[in-house]
Amino acid sequence: MRELFKLGDDLGPSKIIHVYEPSIGLKGILVVDNIAAGPSIGGVRMAKDVTVEECARLARAMTLKNAAAGLPHGGGKAVLVGDPKMPRKRKEKLLRAMASSLRNVEEYIFAPDMGTDEECMAWVRDEIGRVVGLPRELGGIPLDQIGATGWGISHATDIALNYCNFSIEGARVVIQGFGAVGKHAARYLAEKGAIIVGVADSHGAVCNKHGLDLDALLELKKAGHSVAEYLGGESICGDDVIGVECDIWIPAARPDVINADNVDRLNTKLMVQGANIPVTADAERRLHEKGVLVVPDFIANAGGVICAAMEYRGASESVVFAAIEEKIRRNTGQVLEASRTQNILPRQAAVDLALKRIHKVMGFRRFNTFSTAPGFI
Repeated sequence: MRELFKLGDDLGPSKIIHVYEPSIGLKGILVVDNIAAGPSIGGVRMAKDVTVEECARLARAMTLKNAAAGLPHGGGKAVLVGDPKMPRKRKEKLLRAMASSLRNVEEYIFAPDMGTDEECMAWVRDEIGRVVGLPRELGGIPLDQIGATGWGISHATDIALNYCNFSIEGARVVIQGFGAVGKHAARYLAEKGAIIVGVADSHGAVCNKHGLDLDALLELKKAGHSVAEYLGGESICGDDVIGVECDIWIPAARPDVINADNVDRLNTKLMVQGANIPVTADAERRLHEKGVLVVPDFIANAGGVICAAMEYRGASESVVFAAIEEKIRRNTGQVLEASRTQNILPRQAAVDLALKRIHKVMGFRRFNTFSTAPGFI
């Protein structure tokens, strides 16, 4: 029995649900973490290799992210076990089945994540209606299409540069993960004068110390190709992008890509975390010791969930962009200033900020981690 609750602490999780339908090969996990502030929002991720522990860590990251952003939502995460590049029809069947199996779990609102997109959320809407990140045709704000997370990362970077000895103009940027988050982060930072010198996706990487042609890279990705096919730079192994010299390094792919084995290969001054939990705790401490400033994931990449939460309440795209800018600039500044004045890691400052807000909300509830109110959503 003790083993069943090994992931639990004073915040949650309130529910862990395994979903299994052998007739179509469906294997899924839903972790609903602390929902004292409101129903959880967290993306549906598709990956071949996932564990309950990883899903729980991602759900906790969403709890902290939503609290830090001041949203009336808790954190959750759903994972489908499978190849995200599987045929579209098979993916649709799995997502529809997953949504149907979770029809009555009203504490969780579906959203897009790695391996899922706005069309996937349209399938969920058709099944159960409880979803955000919809296509424009269904009244949604397609957060991946407009680059809501990347927009937030660009503003977190702006504020972080106040604590660095260089400016955005001419700053060399490496982005590990050139998907919905990474490509938009690259675009917004390039518009401010940054030079993209290295990018990687799941098939390879490319670098050029003089700068990459961002438009050409975006066209490659749009056509379904890898950045490794770009001809204007040196093609390298995807993992080698870690060692490319730069001023700003942005992880925007899978969890734990930077760990004790490779952290000393990083050659950067600033890390702005675009992915969720992209760096292990030990590696993050090592970066701090080396003088690398790190903006934690749930502070820097909150643009997507801010967009999702506001879409859920009928906000317009222009209002969403303004809110992302305001919230992320404010929170990044508060976290980095607390880190500087208290001589603590930025992550500790970020966790302190989020926990203060979570515990305040938990104090309003009869039970700490879940709601008893009727019509919770």
